[in-house]
Amino acid sequence: MKIGIFCSANSQIDPDFFTLTRQLGEWMGQHQHTLVYGGTDLGLMDCIAHAVADNGGRVVGVVPSLLLKNEHANPIDHERYLCTTLSERKQLMTQHSDVFIALPGGIGTLDEVFSVAGEGTLAYHDKRVIMYSMKGFWDQLESLFCHLQQQGFLRGDYRQRIAFAHNLDEIISYLNSGD
Repeated sequence: MKIGIFCSANSQIDPDFFTLTRQLGEWMGQHQHTLVYGGTDLGLMDCIAHAVADNGGRVVGVVPSLLLKNEHANPIDHERYLCTTLSERKQLMTQHSDVFIALPGGIGTLDEVFSVAGEGTLAYHDKRVIMYSMKGFWDQLESLFCHLQQQGFLRGDYRQRIAFAHNLDEIISYLNSGD
């Protein structure tokens, strides 16, 4: 399976997020899954790439030229796609991934999640995003989605596009069930 990962490139975050990210990457590698990610050597992006590669998985980086110019492209990548804009990066990641997992992140991560979910809502694809709510990180976003659903602002059940998981076992269950 090709698993797209959206996550922070910041290293100044809760160390537990690195531990949990490493565990996910180890599982991915051990099960021969391919990582498709933003391709940088920073923060959780670097952590997941090394964990996947160190455990036998394939690593595909999608790197904007600006990051390449700033020497932040991760040298661990087995394969690399270069792009010029963040929109192009999202398009390439969507094209090369079967499913997505969003780890803790900021505006860029949210942008990626909403782009994939929005395109899915319009039937451009049927790919799901699993929000890995490490230590409750995405719980407030889940509450917001429940509120939007209750108020009638979401067509259908948002859980068909965005699922929330609080541990690796829940992620594995989602990936294995296809639900």
